[in-house]
Amino acid sequence: MFIGEYQHGVDEKGRLAVPVKFRERLHHGAVVTRGLDRCLFVYPQRDWQQLADKLSKLPISQANTRAFARLMLAGAMELEIDKQGRVILPDYLRKYANVKKKVVVAGLYNRLEIWDQAAWEKYKAGTEKTSTDIAEALGNLGV
Repeated sequence: MFIGEYQHGVDEKGRLAVPVKFRERLHHGAVVTRGLDRCLFVYPQRDWQQLADKLSKLPISQANTRAFARLMLAGAMELEIDKQGRVILPDYLRKYANVKKKVVVAGLYNRLEIWDQAAWEKYKAGTEKTSTDIAEALGNLGV
């Protein structure tokens, strides 16, 4: 499982060093795509395949399902980890997530999220302010 929060840099070629703790799980292939909240999602190949299968079964007659499938599938790109443990983030995805030089790689159980560091700090501060309300809403869902 992916957990934790790591600060890394992205070089001028779009290369990002994957945190050592996560490399083994991604070594057999990974996919990066547009995420929600203007971040990037990275899935191990197996988990990506499961998600893609679910998305392919959604009814195309509903605008929201078409839009979500497009967001996730059309923006996806396979990643390869090089010998130094780096991946190349495609330019169009870096633009989508406003990724500059400093990023945060956050582990969220079955996926990683890659955030521009300033955007992550802003998002995290807002979430921390409303954490009690969030916890109460999740309590209603049985969490």
